[in-house]
Amino acid sequence: MGALDGKVALITGAARGQGRSHALTLARAGADIVAIDICAQLESVPYAMATPDDLAGTVLEIEALDRRVVAVQADVRDADALAAAADFGVAELGRLDIVVANAGIITSDSTGATRAQIFRDVVDVNLTGVYLTVEATRRHLIEGGRGGSIVLTSSLAGLRALGAGSGYTESKHGVVGLMRSLAIELAPHFIRVNSVHPTMVDTPMIMNDYVFGKFRPDLEHPSREDAESAFATQNLLPIPYVEAIDISHAILFLVSDAGRYITGATLSIDAGAALR
Repeated sequence: MGALDGKVALITGAARGQGRSHALTLARAGADIVAIDICAQLESVPYAMATPDDLAGTVLEIEALDRRVVAVQADVRDADALAAAADFGVAELGRLDIVVANAGIITSDSTGATRAQIFRDVVDVNLTGVYLTVEATRRHLIEGGRGGSIVLTSSLAGLRALGAGSGYTESKHGVVGLMRSLAIELAPHFIRVNSVHPTMVDTPMIMNDYVFGKFRPDLEHPSREDAESAFATQNLLPIPYVEAIDISHAILFLVSDAGRYITGATLSIDAGAALR
């Protein structure tokens, strides 16, 4: 028996990275999955974003676990597209119990975008997109009458300022305020709302030349190994980063009965970085 047998989880940013890891972890625990990702490039994002092939790969891995999956390409900035994706997922899979609002980006003026545009893009995805994900799904959780669990992906940057890129810290702090407001609002329906706060995670959003250069500006073409030495200075434990599965395990705890009375919490998976 899995901890999530019979349940359905909707996850944004599910094509790769943390989102794929969360989808597979919840599927292994017995959940069926609604996997959503934009699968397209945003102009202000300085690294290659996920593709339709990435989302198809997530689907194949979930199906290999003998779980049902509905995959939808949708932009979390588009309220109508998200609502349609949630409605379709529930129609196909029969219910909704868990929402993981995970989609997020970093932006840069190195792409030629203006400072106003990079701020707008990162806040639109990382904060407004999280809000719209909850808006698109809350009706299904409430009308199901079984309670539910919502997890919002914030960051170490949601607990202390990192200077990780214009709008990034601001957006991730905003996620904490949103989480706390939703926890109060949805508690009468026994819907729990929490946020997770990773330090650097070994995903394509972090492991790319742009981020390496930001952490090692002293080098013309820093390698991953060069950047790791700088990553490690951020954490209290002597490691450069955590793995996506570490965040997924925390989310599984929060959405399962093991965390049944936890709501309004900021759960750090940060190797002690918040204490720096």
